Amino acid sequence: MNGERASNQDLAALEIQLGRPARDVHQISYRCPCGNPAVIETPPRLSDGTPFPTFYYATCPNLTAMISTLENSDLMEDMNKRLATDAELAGEYHAAHDDYIAARSALGIDVPEVAGISAGGMPERVKCLHSLIAHSLSAGLGVNPLGDEALEKVGEWWRNGNCIERRES
Repeated sequence: MNGERASNQDLAALEIQLGRPARDVHQISYRCPCGNPAVIETPPRLSDGTPFPTFYYATCPNLTAMISTLENSDLMEDMNKRLATDAELAGEYHAAHDDYIAARSALGIDVPEVAGISAGGMPERVKCLHSLIAHSLSAGLGVNPLGDEALEKVGEWWRNGNCIERRES
């Protein structure tokens, strides 16, 4: 993982992207080609004490809009059917679940409420492409097969322009 600490400029960009201050950003785990944050890492326990299993959180509105459109298609249903019948895919997806938990656990913050829980429905099903794509962007291609597949279908979301400039205008 090649994340970097969020600068004050990153935090300001995240606030514009999210329409609210970002909570408990551990680091930026993926940047859009324009340089803005696209995925952040969030610790498994927020500063207010709330357990938070979603370690990789997509923030770029260009990206999240494209993912939302994809979630309204039949893709997740198709993926779930394939998971039920393709043992190799199911094994790779379970390995992605293990990778997700290992990356979050590397922070050294023990949160029993989220132990063994990753995101996006892993390892048994697909229920959130936002989480799977955020994982693929952060961990790199080849780690999460269904995240990679969904990311390919999203295409070049950044072609919609700089999300910060679009939000400020």
